[in-house]
Amino acid sequence: MRRVSVLLFSAFCFAAPGVAQEAADAVAPETATEGQVQAMTDEVIAALEAKLDGVPVTSQNWMVAAANPLAVEAGARVLRAGGSAADAMVAVQVVLGLVEPQSSGLGGGAFLVWYDAATGRMTTLDGRETAPLAATPTLFQDENGEPLKFFDAVVGGLSVGTPGTPALLEEAHRRWGRSSWPGLFADGIRLADEGFLVSPRLASLVENDAERLSRFPETAEYFLPGGAPLQQGQRLMNPAYAETLRVLARDGAAGFYGGEIAADIVRTVRNAPGNPGVLSGADLALYQVIEREPVCTEYRAYEVCGMGPPSSGALTVGQILGMLNGYDLAAMGPESAEAWRLIGDASRLAFADRGRYMADSDFVPMPTKGLVDPAYLSQRAELLNTEGALADVGPGQPEFDHALNWADDVSLELPSTSHISIVDSYGNVLSMTTTIENGFGSRLMTNGFLLNNELTDFSFKTHSDGVPIANRLEPGKRPRSSMSPTIVMQDDAPVLAIGSPGGSRIIGYVAKSIIAWADWGMDVQQAVSLPHLVNRFGTYDVEAGTSAEGFSDGLTQFGFEVNPRDLTSGLHAIEIGDGLSGGADPRREGIALGE
Repeated sequence: MRRVSVLLFSAFCFAAPGVAQEAADAVAPETATEGQVQAMTDEVIAALEAKLDGVPVTSQNWMVAAANPLAVEAGARVLRAGGSAADAMVAVQVVLGLVEPQSSGLGGGAFLVWYDAATGRMTTLDGRETAPLAATPTLFQDENGEPLKFFDAVVGGLSVGTPGTPALLEEAHRRWGRSSWPGLFADGIRLADEGFLVSPRLASLVENDAERLSRFPETAEYFLPGGAPLQQGQRLMNPAYAETLRVLARDGAAGFYGGEIAADIVRTVRNAPGNPGVLSGADLALYQVIEREPVCTEYRAYEVCGMGPPSSGALTVGQILGMLNGYDLAAMGPESAEAWRLIGDASRLAFADRGRYMADSDFVPMPTKGLVDPAYLSQRAELLNTEGALADVGPGQPEFDHALNWADDVSLELPSTSHISIVDSYGNVLSMTTTIENGFGSRLMTNGFLLNNELTDFSFKTHSDGVPIANRLEPGKRPRSSMSPTIVMQDDAPVLAIGSPGGSRIIGYVAKSIIAWADWGMDVQQAVSLPHLVNRFGTYDVEAGTSAEGFSDGLTQFGFEVNPRDLTSGLHAIEIGDGLSGGADPRREGIALGE
């Protein structure tokens, strides 16, 4: 019997063939029996064992890395049958929306970065949610003009933006798909009809958020059946979600943005008890995915490319790395407090620019090129030439042909979200980060999926001391995001696909992992597993219970305030070379799988 059988079930609610009874005994008798435990293939067991052992999964033809083994298996089946990375992404996403509904799904949005092997071209697709046309800049202010408390704004219909994920799935398949569209929903439909076993992570999150989930009848009925939170190992079916997937499989995205599903979304938002929203059928009908130019920054021998505005991901990751280009982090190594001082203060400088300048560039003129101009980053990097932590950190003055009269943003972005990395047998590479924003989004549920709370990614304030805030809410605007789906290039070829969930700390997770891989010679599993140290606004967060806490004294001596805390990233990375090498974050339930 494999040494991890019970551990794997407790962590992932699977069991290997031959250990079903042992796995079933690990949960309450009323939640799982021998017949209910789902069989896990040898390759999935091997992938999980590799992650636990801290070594990457390797393959020659294709690979998929995502946040849940059931979703990864769905993508693997598509790739094994000759499908493209875009096809596999659809299958992965629809299963993720079922098995980890708190993180992403049809009611949310996503950013996708695509490298096309046939053309050598990189494309990014913006599937971010949009503010309803009836939304006003003061939507999240009270009658006195004061910003609402965060969760007073989040929970209910007020925070719901127009979902973008279904349109993004269809657009990616239209451009790069090879498989039949209806077949990509088969695993999601089957699992929703037959049920899946609730994972420990989902059960824990439901228990912790039970009060908010209980406020809306449809949400409470699903996550709190009989008034009690879902339990680990409990079989959970979602026939409403299965029907929604059947509509998408038959009618495409039009079946979501019109007809009964659209009407139900609008009705749910506008009739939310205590906190109704303003989303309309016109908002859904008008929604469009936007193709945007990738943002790329030089780092060492690489080009680090990702999603531009309305994401701050590629710009802020690029700024951090660009400022560190002149420092020999490789010689310092990962055990150097000085290296982490440089990384931390580079991040603070980048976040200062992020708070001042970054927003939806369709609404706000942005110095996108100036922010990652090598000369500007070299100038900003000179500020790092100190013996201790920077005392004062403010935004710089990047080159721009417009006025730079913006006030600093005050929006709050809490961790949730999910990330998918895929390489197919044709050489195409996909990196996609997908979200409903806060865990469980708005807590509103309809047709088997949760609705997002993305509008709370806007600044609740419109101005500061009379100066406008770039990321203020405006009708039709897309809120700024920290999602950082990334493809790293070398000599015009992709060498790494990576991304993570985690709110605004996503940026630090991704930058740290790229540094670990590029400078410190770590493989992808080592890079994503490396304990986190993240600094955004001055306080240095270090991952509690890990070797990162060992840097606390050194960082304190540099002048940083240090805060040990849980830093639950969900990094999924694939290295592309002679073969493929995949890593999955040990902090979550995902795996990498390939052949």
